[in-house]
Amino acid sequence: MLETWNSSIVPILYMVACIFFIRGIKLLGKADTARKGNLFSSIGMLIAVVTVLTEKGVINSFSTNLGRNGYVYIAAAILIGSVIGIIWSKKVAMTGMPELVALFNGFGGLSSLLVAIAQFVSTEKGDKFTAVTLGLTIAIGAIAFTGSVVAWGKLSGKLFKKQIRIPGKNVINAVLAIGGLAGIALYAFSSDPTLELIGIIVVTAAFLILGITMVVSIGGGDMPVIISLLNAFSGLAAAFAGFAINNTVLVVSGCLVGASGLILTLIMCKAMNRTLYNLLFGNFGGGAKKTASGEAKEPKSMSVEDAYLILEAAKNVVFVPGYGMAVAQAQHAVKELCDKLENNGAEVNFAIHPVAGRMPGHMNVLLAEANVPYEQLKTSDEMNPQMSMVDVAIVIGANDVVNPAAKDDESSPLYGMPIVNAYEARTVFVLKRGKGTGFSGVENPLFTNDNTVMIYGDAKQTVSALVSEFDD
Repeated sequence: MLETWNSSIVPILYMVACIFFIRGIKLLGKADTARKGNLFSSIGMLIAVVTVLTEKGVINSFSTNLGRNGYVYIAAAILIGSVIGIIWSKKVAMTGMPELVALFNGFGGLSSLLVAIAQFVSTEKGDKFTAVTLGLTIAIGAIAFTGSVVAWGKLSGKLFKKQIRIPGKNVINAVLAIGGLAGIALYAFSSDPTLELIGIIVVTAAFLILGITMVVSIGGGDMPVIISLLNAFSGLAAAFAGFAINNTVLVVSGCLVGASGLILTLIMCKAMNRTLYNLLFGNFGGGAKKTASGEAKEPKSMSVEDAYLILEAAKNVVFVPGYGMAVAQAQHAVKELCDKLENNGAEVNFAIHPVAGRMPGHMNVLLAEANVPYEQLKTSDEMNPQMSMVDVAIVIGANDVVNPAAKDDESSPLYGMPIVNAYEARTVFVLKRGKGTGFSGVENPLFTNDNTVMIYGDAKQTVSALVSEFDD
């Protein structure tokens, strides 16, 4: 009966699970269907898990000896993971979401690494292809884990607060990679159990260290791209784990995550005017220094009351959100102001830069939480041709993604990076707490432009005050 199930029903259920995964990822591409995408993916995962438990005979492993009862371990893992997940999801603020996503990538890599280690410990070595894929699972999972922990530390400010430079970084990384690959070869092509164990230890240690050295010298402002790359690594590790343990659905789902993560990484690199080579081998974002462009002028400031008079007459308004909006939790107040402007006859849009915030899609998630219509969320490429016709551009907590030095200052570390052309609007309101620079540490000449006025203070309070002006 079990053989019939494994040979005929299991492949069908795996295919159904994969269909749910593919459909779920497709729906995740838009904010208004993302919730349904999560549901589809969850259903696919449920089907896959139950199928694996049945295929491997875990469903039939019930025993009165709790130490040998598979259900006990499964129930304990689900219970512990669920409690941690529920508490974490309730406590985490939107400002903490990027580092949480980084940790999720790390946990994905760690789980693949542990699956490979468990396979090595509990079963005999298979053919050379399986042995190589097991080694690659450990390698990529290790990089994803330690690299994600470093990214989490940088984003949260709990680790590596100061910029770290590693002399000869590329040479060190090359030595670690070559040593790790040698460990894989030692395990895969040796018949001596002692040498096999040494190979596994070498590959694990080398790539755990490589994950740290690869990410630690990268600037915090470039973490959105790193998060995307580590997401691809976690998916790739899962795919190789599928080969190592001969599980089809793990191969397919891992490839989906890996491919989508790599595509997103390339999109983010383009948005930063970088290449994947720069990301892996250059001091990506690590060399940013404060620069000053043009004349040393003081920014002009304006009161909320005066800003209201300009907004009240505006017919075309564009919001340019950044990490400061997340810090201030201003998205709901922004939605209220958006509604007031529309009721006053203005056309309102949002210009979303691909790397605004601290993770891919950070601003989209915030604004979707506030029920901002998806149709109003435009990319910088969509909005830039219209920016010269915009009456007021409201920059909320963004800095680097609106910095005109990226276009006209060849000495700037941001030079060449595509930006939101907010400076082309007739009037620019910049909502900031103070005169500080952005995450990259680069001065922004937009703040001293003739058409720019600063509204200092907490963004949520400022926007709420503007809403109140419309109510009076």
